Amino acid sequence: MTPRLFDLRSTWHLPAPVEKVWGVLTSLDLRPGEPVWWPGCTVAAPLTVDPSSADPDGQELTEVTAHLRFRTALGYSLTVSIHPTVATPPWKLEFEAQGDLDGEGAIILTPGSRGNMTRMDIRWTVRPTVRWMNLLVPVAAPVFVAAHAHTMRKGERGLAAALTSG
Repeated sequence: MTPRLFDLRSTWHLPAPVEKVWGVLTSLDLRPGEPVWWPGCTVAAPLTVDPSSADPDGQELTEVTAHLRFRTALGYSLTVSIHPTVATPPWKLEFEAQGDLDGEGAIILTPGSRGNMTRMDIRWTVRPTVRWMNLLVPVAAPVFVAAHAHTMRKGERGLAAALTSG
């Protein structure tokens, strides 16, 4: 049986221009065990660098894989490795995900009407790889989607706070 595919979408409204949001999102200053601006998210392992992934528009980003651990409100944690595949600064980031969730995603940044706000649209299409999740998906899928939405709201608040404090 193929694990269920989740197509998850979120829109964040952030109090900073696109360039500043891009800078925080793409910061490569990640150290294992340290939290990031996202509450409930820590760096799970050092960045992995792959110099063969040469994308001239976002070469630095497409050569790294970030390993992150997310703790959900339900008490379980998921570890996901995020590898950017396309980076079009400061507007678009596409990525692959592997680990407890496998799939792909994209982030699109759009400036607000006054230029000091940013709309961030996130698409996340993943399948769980964790056996217990796949066993529970038939009955717990709505709970997993709700946990994702809660985690995303925490991420939006955390990024907004990081943008206004720095």
